[in-house]
Amino acid sequence: MVGNNVSHSKKRTKRKFYPNLHDKKFYLAEEDRWINLRVSSKGIRIINKVGLNSALKEAMEKGYITKY
Repeated sequence: MVGNNVSHSKKRTKRKFYPNLHDKKFYLAEEDRWINLRVSSKGIRIINKVGLNSALKEAMEKGYITKY
């Protein structure tokens, strides 16, 4: 996304908003191996809530990832 930095004098300059991404290692118990994923903070919360295996299946169905 793009937007503006707004100073105290209300002068606007362009800026970019980047996603909050992290390189994180997860243990996949079904396959007895570690996988590296680049996920957002929201994605980490979803994995903690629903579990890694179901989160990966849902991401494959939606087309976010092709393999892991």
